[in-house]
This record gives sequence, structure tokens and C-alpha cells, in this order.
Amino acid sequence: MPHKPRTISGVEVTPLCDAVGPMGPAIRRPLTEMFPGGGLADEPWILHFHCYLLRDRAGRVTLVDTGIGAADSPASTWAPVPGTLPGELAAAGVEPADVGTVILTHLHSDHASGAVADGRPLFENARYVLQQAEVDAAHGAMLDQIVTPIKGQLQVVDGDSQVAPGVRVQLTPGHTPGHQVVRLGELAMTGDLVLHPAQLADPSVRYVYDDDPAAAAATRAEVLGALRAERAVLATAHFSDPFLDLSFP
Repeated sequence: MPHKPRTISGVEVTPLCDAVGPMGPAIRRPLTEMFPGGGLADEPWILHFHCYLLRDRAGRVTLVDTGIGAADSPASTWAPVPGTLPGELAAAGVEPADVGTVILTHLHSDHASGAVADGRPLFENARYVLQQAEVDAAHGAMLDQIVTPIKGQLQVVDGDSQVAPGVRVQLTPGHTPGHQVVRLGELAMTGDLVLHPAQLADPSVRYVYDDDPAAAAATRAEVLGALRAERAVLATAHFSDPFLDLSFP
């Protein structure tokens, strides 16, 4: 079942839990290698795979990220497939055809594979929003199985942009070239800007699967600093609790 929603700037925001589980052996490493310098113990890292459903007072429906997808999705090599996003949406009273905008924070398989089902866009009436840099860097299964099927519904933006009433995207490169954070008032849906709580305590802690670890760390420090200054609320992709209040100096 979906997590309890919050209302932000008049918009109901519901976290949808697509899956819970560890990384598969294909990419799993000890946490000391995953987050070098983070001071973490070598214990299992259980990830929560969150997407976010936004419903405003006018009835517009926006979805941020689409999860890990079906049992044969590009995420199947390492993530706990199949994802349960369609069931989570149904439990929240939403059908795929109701979604008008899908924002993909980036094209890693656990965030975007659920955009497509049986080779076709799952959200048939939606615009799919991606950064130009992310589209340019797409390759392999994510290009062939995800980007190509949705290309007729793709809205490509270049940098910071408003993509729905009250909803904007902010380019935050490093984890991937076109990674983007989604903003709604005081809420920041952070994608993989922050993957582990250790990076909140020290944004310089790097993640082994960042495309550009140095750039990701610099972006993380800058963005988290700004979010703390405004006492924002984070909506995270992989923490156990989807919402995190940055209500401290």
C-alpha cells in the first residue's frame, strides 16, 4: 500500500513503494566500497524504491519516476523485480491513463524501467520529461527498451524548467549527466542525489556507481546546502522513510 501522503503547496504527494530489497549479486559490493570514506559497517544495504504521485486541486496527475518495471525489465539483472508500481497506483485510486506527466529523474533502470510495459508506454496519455543531457547519454537496454518506445511522448528540457503547474525540474548532474531533482514548493524529490544517510551527514561521501563521483559530490553539497538553508523537505528514492524534513540550520 502507498505511504501516507503529504499536502505540499496544495498538491497531494503520495510516496509509492515499488520494491524493497538488496542489490543483486551482479553489482552488490560491501558498503565500505559502495560509499568509500563513509565510515559504514559492512552490513546488508536494503533499498526502498520510491516513486512519487502528485495530484493537484485541478485533478492533474504527475508521477515522478516509474520504478524497476516488470520481471524482464532492464533492472532485472540486479533489482528485486517485478516492481509493484501499477498496484501502488491502483491502491491510490489512479490508473495509468490518468497520469498526464511523468518526470524521470534519470535513466538508471530502477528509476525508469516502469515507464514501459510490453514494449509500449505504460502511461499512454503522459508527457515523459527528461533532460537533454540524459537523452544524449542514453545507451544499451535503457535506450532500446525505454527511451525508444516513449520517444513520441518525450518532452526534453535543457536545464531548470517548469514542467507542470507548480512543478519544476532542476538539473543536478554527476550521478548521471542529466540527473534532475523535482521541486514542488518546499519539497525536493531527489532521485539519486542522495542514496544513503551517510551522504546527508557528509555530502562529500562518494558513491561508487555515480557516473562522475567528483561532480556528483560537488552537486550534492551545493544542492543540499541550498535545501537546508530553505528548510526544505526531501522526498528520497531509497531511504526507508520517504520524507525527510531538513528543518535544522
